[in-house]
Amino acid sequence: MKLDIIAPDKTLFSGNVHLVQLPGVSGSFEILDNHAPMIAALKDGIVRIVDLQRNTQYVKITGGILKVKQNEVIILAG
Repeated sequence: MKLDIIAPDKTLFSGNVHLVQLPGVSGSFEILDNHAPMIAALKDGIVRIVDLQRNTQYVKITGGILKVKQNEVIILAG
């Protein structure tokens, strides 16, 4: 699936991933391929990204909004 993490001043991450783990306001959750469409609020924390080669990256965010639709994940981060 395609993941974009966008901050007001730059793109923090853009690429194809296996999974993404997020700091939701009600607790941590993961998004995998073909996830149902959703919108969620995110709190301050670390986004864990596992790419297609199973390498892991971490991106710090200060809250934001997540949108999942048609195997595309967009995070508008604070």
